[in-house]
Parts: sequence; C-alpha cells; structure tokens
Amino acid sequence: MDDKQPPVNDLSLERTIFAAERTLMAWIRTALSMISFGFTIYKFMKMFLAESATSVIRAQEPRNVGLTLISLGNFALIVAAIQHVRYMKRLNPDKPYRFWKDLSFIVACLLLLLGFLMFGSIILNTGPFN
Repeated sequence: MDDKQPPVNDLSLERTIFAAERTLMAWIRTALSMISFGFTIYKFMKMFLAESATSVIRAQEPRNVGLTLISLGNFALIVAAIQHVRYMKRLNPDKPYRFWKDLSFIVACLLLLLGFLMFGSIILNTGPFN
C-alpha cells in the first residue's frame, strides 16, 4: 500500500474555498444583525426616553447598549475577516491572496466601515445616521 497523498483535486480546493466564503458570509450576517440591532435599539430607546414623561431608563443607557452591540458586531467581523484571509492564504500558499476578487471579503470590509460610521455617529451624536 502506498503512503503518498493523492494529488490535489481542483474541485476539492474550490469546494473548500466556497466553504470558507460561506463561513465568512455567515459571520457577515451575524455582524450585520448585531450592528443593526444595536443601532435600532439606540434609536428606539432614545425616542422612547424623549417621549416619556417619567424616566424609566437612565439617559445614557440607549447609547451604551447601542455602542456595545455595534462594537460586538465590528469585533466579530474583524476577527472573521482576519481568519478568512489567513485560511485563504493557507489554502494556496504559493499564490498571493487577491482580496479584490473575493466578494464576501469586500462586503465584510464595507459592512465594517458602515459599523464604524454608526459607532462614530452615536459617539458624536451627529451625522447621517442620527
């Protein structure tokens, strides 16, 4: 019996790459949910606080909850993108990783930018999202 590894099949490599992209897309969905939920809670609680006659919640709670969820979403997306790049480089060590050809990575970066804009918008209490 021969102990040598079989030659790498191009289709198996493609399936593995697609699986890595699906994993990143799952993290994108998770991060998008956290970021949008954090921003929605912030806006809803802020509106509720402004319209209520009696204060049920503290004035800074909407901001703190929103910032926490947005931060968690951004953090998860950063870690997932780094993990994705490392994994893609490990799959093809002889070829450079071309991120501009990886649509899921581009979407992750754009969502991360949006998350930072929302975070800054809440911190500064200004901007297009406020």
